[in-house]
Amino acid sequence: MFMSLKEQLLADLKEAMKQKDTILKDTIQMVRAGILQIEKDKKIELDDDGVIEVVAKELKKCGDVLPDYEKSGRQDLIDELNKKVGILKSYLPAQLTIEEVKVIVTGAVAEVNASSMRDMGKVMSLVSPKVKGRADGKTVSDIVKQVLSGK
Repeated sequence: MFMSLKEQLLADLKEAMKQKDTILKDTIQMVRAGILQIEKDKKIELDDDGVIEVVAKELKKCGDVLPDYEKSGRQDLIDELNKKVGILKSYLPAQLTIEEVKVIVTGAVAEVNASSMRDMGKVMSLVSPKVKGRADGKTVSDIVKQVLSGK
């Protein structure tokens, strides 16, 4: 039987509590709090795609604080953060490789007849839904810029 991502998170939370794995428990609780916040604010029930968005946002936050931890030389926090990143990635669909993203971007450029950087918005609006949750937005943006500038 297939479990929704929210059900999977709840099951994993219970298991983390039994195992007394505080990092896993805290990470899952952080994601579940993000889901609950969006559901309350927008008065909707998030599906798996919505949950994936929350997980991806949390993953981005981890990436944002890593340089601060490195600057302060806190190896304990870096190790904990790396474990959190691993946990969060386990809830995301398989990530696309740079080559796979380039293929999608090149197809989108051809589809909208993009010829310059002015067409970046058109290309991004076509590419974004195709790579949602499977590629970092900055990476996709960089690849679109490369393809449009002809590099």
